[in-house]
Amino acid sequence: MGVFDFVREAGAKVGIGDSKEEKEQEAREAASKVAEAKAASAERAAAVAKKVKDRKAAKVAAAAKAERSEKLAESKKSRGLESYVRKLGLDIENLDIRYDDGVATVSGKAADQETRERVILAIGNTEDVGQVQDDIEVPAEAKDESQMHVVEKGDTLSAIAKQYYGNASQYPAIFEANRPMLSDPDKIYVGQVLRIPAAD
Repeated sequence: MGVFDFVREAGAKVGIGDSKEEKEQEAREAASKVAEAKAASAERAAAVAKKVKDRKAAKVAAAAKAERSEKLAESKKSRGLESYVRKLGLDIENLDIRYDDGVATVSGKAADQETRERVILAIGNTEDVGQVQDDIEVPAEAKDESQMHVVEKGDTLSAIAKQYYGNASQYPAIFEANRPMLSDPDKIYVGQVLRIPAAD
């Protein structure tokens, strides 16, 4: 029997330890895997960030487009209301109507209180208008404002005349006070607002 000497780092690997080269190779492979994982993670993060950015940009663009569409629709509604008032023959100097989210703001100069009220009712009794802000000027000597009546279920012009004047046969006064918006005394509808002028 004897003792034999060997080079420790030069032997074949048999599970009792790694050679220096093998350890270095494993370290390089581990570092490479870590680098690949980091690169893949960074790539995924960049892709997610891009998607988030693209979604935000799309939402901003959609909101801007919706706002432009709404402004365009409101501008069209404003022009339509002005055209409607003119078609009714209601003469207002410098008529300007601005429509925004159910509110119509009207300005100009009316010859008298009656014309002012008719313009307000013409606009207010139009679909999609929930409120009229009145900035119409009238001469200082204008008559007092008329009363306003909101038509309820079962109302007729005769019943309204009876309520306000005490005489149902005075319904033509209410009909005339609401022309040209009313074309027939029997064609009123629930929710419509009517002028009720003072009794003569």
